[in-house]
Amino acid sequence: MSHTKSASSQSRLPSLSRRAFVIGVGALTVAGCTTARQPMPEIAAAPPAPPPVPATPPMYFAMPQERFPLPEVDMSQLEERFWRTEIDYSTDEAAGTLIVDTPNKYLYHVRPAGRATRYGIGVGREGFAWSGRAIVAYKREWPRWTPPDSMVARQPELEPYSIANGGMDPSLENPLGARALYIHQGGRDTLYRLHGTPEAWSIGNAVSSGCIRLINQDVIHLHDNVRDGSPIVVIPDPTMEHLAV
Repeated sequence: MSHTKSASSQSRLPSLSRRAFVIGVGALTVAGCTTARQPMPEIAAAPPAPPPVPATPPMYFAMPQERFPLPEVDMSQLEERFWRTEIDYSTDEAAGTLIVDTPNKYLYHVRPAGRATRYGIGVGREGFAWSGRAIVAYKREWPRWTPPDSMVARQPELEPYSIANGGMDPSLENPLGARALYIHQGGRDTLYRLHGTPEAWSIGNAVSSGCIRLINQDVIHLHDNVRDGSPIVVIPDPTMEHLAV
C-alpha cells in the first residue's frame, strides 16, 4: 500500500510542475510584452516640396533676333494666370479695341467672334493717373524713354533722361522695353503708355513707376497685332489712386 501511495504521489508531481511551468512562462511572456512597449519617437514631418517651375512655353522663349536680344522669361516669376492666352470674351466693344482692366491686372485685345487675347500686366504710378477712352496714336520698336517732368521732379536722378536732355537710348535697361504704344486723347498725348519690361515678377502687381507694362515677349505680340488708331478703354482702379499722387 505504501508503495502504491508513494507512486501515485510521485506521478502527480511532474504534472503540477509542468502546469506551474506553463503558468510561469505565460506570466513572463505577458510581463515581457508589457515592458517591451516603448513610446514611438515622433518623426518630424518633411517640409513641403516647392512647387515645380513650369516649363517655358514657346511664346516666352528667348528672342535672339531682336535688335537687343531678349532672354527667355523666368517662369518662376510669372504666375500662369498672367500668361498670354486666347479666351472667350463678351463685350460691346468693337474688334480691335484694347481694354485695360487696371483693377484685375489684365489687358484684352478684342478679336472677332466673341474672342480676345488676354495679357497679364503690371501697373505703375502713371498707369493709375489716367483712365477713360482714347486711341493708340502710334507704336515704336525699341523706343527712347523720356520721363515726364512730374516724374523727374519726384526722382531728380532721372534728370539726364529728361525731355530737355533727349531721353534714354533704347536698350535692355530702357524702362519702355522692346516696344511702346502711345495713347492720345483728343489729339493730345496723355503720357499714358503700354510698354515692355524684362521684370516678370512685376506682372500682376502695382509697381512704383511706369504705366502699363507687359513682358517684352507679350508687348512685341501686342505691337504686331494692333493698328495705329485702335481704340483703347482704360478701367480705373479707385483703390490704388494714391499711387497717382
